[in-house]
Amino acid sequence: MAEGTESSENTAVGAAPDPYTVLGVSLTASLAEIREAYWRQVRLHLIGTEPGLRLPELREAYESLTDPTRRAAYDAGRDGEPLHPGIPPAPLPEPVPAAEPRRHSRNPLDRLTAGLPRPWRIAIDWIVTIAGAIGIVLAIKAWVVNPYRIPSSSMEPTLHCARPGTGCEAHLSDRVLANRFIYHFRKPRRGEIIVFNTPKARAEAACNASGTFVKRLIGLPGDTVTYQRNMLSINGKILREGYVKPGRAGGTQGTWHVLPGQYFFMGDNRRESCDSRVWGGVPRKNIIGEVFMTYWPPNRISLHTIVPAGSWFGLVLLLPLRRRKRSGVR
Repeated sequence: MAEGTESSENTAVGAAPDPYTVLGVSLTASLAEIREAYWRQVRLHLIGTEPGLRLPELREAYESLTDPTRRAAYDAGRDGEPLHPGIPPAPLPEPVPAAEPRRHSRNPLDRLTAGLPRPWRIAIDWIVTIAGAIGIVLAIKAWVVNPYRIPSSSMEPTLHCARPGTGCEAHLSDRVLANRFIYHFRKPRRGEIIVFNTPKARAEAACNASGTFVKRLIGLPGDTVTYQRNMLSINGKILREGYVKPGRAGGTQGTWHVLPGQYFFMGDNRRESCDSRVWGGVPRKNIIGEVFMTYWPPNRISLHTIVPAGSWFGLVLLLPLRRRKRSGVR
């Protein structure tokens, strides 16, 4: 029993229990102390062997001491005078829930738009998401992989163009993928199918066309390329060309010396190809990337690059696809 509370004489049978004794507070206890004592007693009795047995008594004591009028009347009548009934008690205080810790977003955009209305934040989030997706696609096309369509018959039948183009064999033009970063790590190799930009003035003068071409790399810097009687030789050694089909040989004949820093290209369809035989070598800076795959139409899906032998991953790719023949000269 707290100091200053009445003895148990007032809690005898038939007498109202002393609210100070019930809550265990002193006669001078403040409202905050009364509330704290009430909830402490409630928690204590809820986990006891007979939960709820004294809850009405605790509630009555709390209501008596938190109502200023009833408490004053009780204090005045402690010598035996009856309490004044009918005065409404003060409501029980609601337990204050613990405040949840505020979570800070790690997204910089959320922090920047935290003060804006929700519709604005949603709109900005969508705009940034769409712009980011477009940026990623453009970056991939600019530096990683880019698709190209075959417009002419210069690479028939390795790469088809669509009829009614001259010499074209297919209903749909082949669409290919070019690896734009591979030549940042190694030099172009003979026999690879490569996308490049032609020397504009010379190509327009010789072929009445210029721009982005797709052809096969034949001569490396410093090579001597000879094409006589439809036979190709590099530095005096005949080049085996399984990719040139019967009836496709021909066109311009002669001997060419590839300058340092330049590359010599020819089409697989020699008769229809306007290539380095007429407009010369291509500077290294004009080379865009290696064509490594035909992805459209579906019946033409195939690889145009060599996967290292012994690689299971390479086998998985090569089994369902048709790999194009490559030159035997390196």
